[in-house]
Amino acid sequence: MRIISGKYKGKLISPPHGLEVRPTTDFAKTALFNILNNHFDFENISVLDIFCGTGSITFEFFSRGCPSIIAVDKNFKCVKFIRDFIKALDANQIKVVCHDAFKLISASTEQFDIVFADPPYQLKEVELLPESIFNRGLLKPQGWFILEHRADLNFDSHPFFKERRMYGNVSFSIFVNT
Repeated sequence: MRIISGKYKGKLISPPHGLEVRPTTDFAKTALFNILNNHFDFENISVLDIFCGTGSITFEFFSRGCPSIIAVDKNFKCVKFIRDFIKALDANQIKVVCHDAFKLISASTEQFDIVFADPPYQLKEVELLPESIFNRGLLKPQGWFILEHRADLNFDSHPFFKERRMYGNVSFSIFVNT
């Protein structure tokens, strides 16, 4: 796993063995960031990365100049790895939080340009995430919620659904706060 573009392009992200995570593939991450690059100026946005795992998406935003990133995971080993990597990169604009994502969503008062979620595929509450994000008002106007999920889930009928992109076994559903 590596950072694919920006200031730290090519930098390897090597989490310790035994982390129970499913990182977004470089292929899918490249495709997603090509889409985002056409809609956002990374140097002027705020990002919330929930279920951040190894921090691969967080560090991609950081490498591209994003000034404000909050990364959330309830697995302390993941959070420790991310904190150590933050120190190695001197990435002070990244705040990492060890917390349950659903509890953080329900308590948050901040708004973001992008909320990215890559929950475990087997998590039953995955289907509730779009509604939770929009009910709490976590997105700024024209902000995007991007949900990485298994292929059999379909969010086409959600009122804020914009599009779905599939890259191998990876599906991204994109929702926009219109």
